[in-house]
Amino acid sequence: MYQRRALQGYEKALGPGHTSTLCTVNNLGALYADQSKLDEAEKMYQDHTSTLDTVNNQLGSLYVDQGKLDEAEKMYQRALQGYEEALGLENVARYQPALNTIWNLGNLFATQGHLDEANE
Repeated sequence: MYQRRALQGYEKALGPGHTSTLCTVNNLGALYADQSKLDEAEKMYQDHTSTLDTVNNQLGSLYVDQGKLDEAEKMYQRALQGYEEALGLENVARYQPALNTIWNLGNLFATQGHLDEANE
């Protein structure tokens, strides 16, 4: 698989935290998810949880798709806490990725039947 080879090359040449490496992780994880290889997608995202985007959008959403709602909640909470620490509480409401996390968390609470928490 060419994307797997590209990921190995990026990790070796640029390091695991480089944006090109992380973009390839995202693409490869999404490819696995699209192919219904959810365990492989999960492993890909778990091995690369160095960015809040991976924690929130990829791994959290994958857990929702797998029905692992408690795990998804942990990922969304972790991402939200990271945004709050990085941006400060006063700036979270102005940063789209942080707002996406809040939205995802609200949807998850609604799915779980925790409507009071979803409306907070």
